[in-house]
Amino acid sequence: MLALPEMLRGKGAGLRVLNLGGGNVDTGTPMGSMVFTVMAALAQMELDIKRERITDSVTKRRAAGKDLGGRRQEFTDSQILNARRLIDAGEPAAQVARDLRMSRATLYRRIKRLGPT
Repeated sequence: MLALPEMLRGKGAGLRVLNLGGGNVDTGTPMGSMVFTVMAALAQMELDIKRERITDSVTKRRAAGKDLGGRRQEFTDSQILNARRLIDAGEPAAQVARDLRMSRATLYRRIKRLGPT
């Protein structure tokens, strides 16, 4: 962020931010350059604080053995076999997949991976 005004100044251009800090900021002026620099530093600090909070939260959740979210764990082969039995018994594949909270295509792919019965 701080390199942008310098690069523009080197090319003979300036940067005017119309809504930064409640007013216009022109990096071509010493005061505008200072305000832009302070605002960029504050934005970087906020990003670093947010990153630190997320890292701390993940560390604490792991230590407590809690779920971190993300993709659901893969289904076991017995669950897929039971789903195949339901489909073979006449249950609609879309409904079986919905009950397992997976797409119908994923269910068919997993059934195919198991091979013939």
